[in-house]
Amino acid sequence: MLFVGDDWAEGHHEIEIMNAEGTKLCATRLPEGVEGVHQLHALIADHTDGEPGQVLVAIETDRGPWVTALVAAGYRVFAVNPRQAARFRERFGLSGAKSDAADAHALADMVRTDSHQLREVAGDSELSEAIKLLARMHQTLIWDRQRQVARLRALLRDFFPAALAAFGEDLAAAEVLELLKRAPDPDAAAKLSQAAIHAVLQRVGRKRLVDQRAERIHAGLSSEQLRLPAVLQRAYATTVRSLVGVIAALVEQISTIEAELVKRLGQHPDAAIYLSQPGMGEIVSSRVLGEFGDDRARYGGAKARRNYAGTSPVTIASGCRSTVSARHVRNTRLIDALMRQAMCALRSSPGARAYYDRQRARGVPHNSALRHVANRLVGILHGCLATRTTYGEATAWAHHVDQAA
Repeated sequence: MLFVGDDWAEGHHEIEIMNAEGTKLCATRLPEGVEGVHQLHALIADHTDGEPGQVLVAIETDRGPWVTALVAAGYRVFAVNPRQAARFRERFGLSGAKSDAADAHALADMVRTDSHQLREVAGDSELSEAIKLLARMHQTLIWDRQRQVARLRALLRDFFPAALAAFGEDLAAAEVLELLKRAPDPDAAAKLSQAAIHAVLQRVGRKRLVDQRAERIHAGLSSEQLRLPAVLQRAYATTVRSLVGVIAALVEQISTIEAELVKRLGQHPDAAIYLSQPGMGEIVSSRVLGEFGDDRARYGGAKARRNYAGTSPVTIASGCRSTVSARHVRNTRLIDALMRQAMCALRSSPGARAYYDRQRARGVPHNSALRHVANRLVGILHGCLATRTTYGEATAWAHHVDQAA
C-alpha cells in the first residue's frame, strides 16, 4: 500500500509518498492541472504495481477538479479538516515551524496511521453535486441580497426616512426597487403621482389591494419631511440608485438559479422522499439533499447522519464531570436548512408538534427543543432513505406516541 500526503495550494501541490512502514519514498512539488495529475500517476506507478484502491491520499479539501481526478483514478481519497491536520502536525514538534513539505509529510503519515478515523470522500452522484452547488449559490446570493438591503435601509434612514414608512419592510420588492429607481430622493418622490405609482404596482404583477397600497405609498412619499442640502441629497440619491441596481440584479439571478435548482431536484431519484418530509419544500429539500449527498454507504446509520448534521448533542466527560451540549462544529448550511424544516414541521406534522411540546414541558428552551425536533426528523429521513419509502406520519411518530400514552 502507498500513502500520499497532498498539501495543495492555488498553483501547485506538495506531494509526499510513504510506504506502510512510514518510509518516505519520494517528495516533490507538482503543478496544478492535467500535467500535475499525469506526473502524480507516474510517481505512484513507479512505487507500486497494485490496484489503485491500495493508494490512500490525504488532502485538505473534498472538491475541485484535482480531487475529482484522484477519485476517478480509483484512489481512496480522504478529505482532512485543516484543524485535524494542524493538531496532528503538533505530534512532530511544538515549535510552531511550518512548511508545505512538512504538511505533506504529516498528511501522508496521518492517512497511514489513522485512515480508519478519517472520512473518505463520498461517492456522491454528479446530479447530487450539481444540486449542492446550485443550492449553496442560491443561499449565498440571498445572503448578499439581505446585506445590500440592509445598506439601502441605512441610507434611507439617514436622508429619506419617509420612504421606509411608505414602502414597509420589504425593500427588495419589485415595485419598491422600481419606484426608488425613478424617485431616489424626497424631491423626486414628491413629484410622483398616485396614478404613476398605481401603474408600477400593476406592471410588477400586484393584484390585491393595489388602490390602497398606491394611496398609502403616495401619502408617505408626498408628506412633509426634513431635507438635507441639495448637493448632499443628490449624492445620497446616486448611492440609492446604485444599490437598487445591485439588489435588482441579485433578485433576478436568485430567480434564475432557483428555477434551475428546482429542475435539477425533480430529476433526482430521491426527490420524492425528501419532498414527502414534513416542513420540506423544494428549496429546503435541495439544500438538505445537496449537503447530505446521495452516497448510500456514506452514513453507517441514523446516528452518523445526525452527527454529521450537527443536530445530535455532544458529550464532554472528564473526571467526575460530564456535560452534554449542542454541537457547534458543524455544517452551518445544513443545520440552517434542518432548523427551518423543524420550524415548518411544527405546523404541518402533529407528531413533530407533540414532540416539541413535550420538550418545552420539560423546561427545554425553544431553540433546543427545535433542535431536538430536527434531530428526530433527520432520523426519520434516514429511515425513509434506507427503506426507499416516503414519509408516513403514523409510522414516523408511533414510538413516541406509545411512550406518551
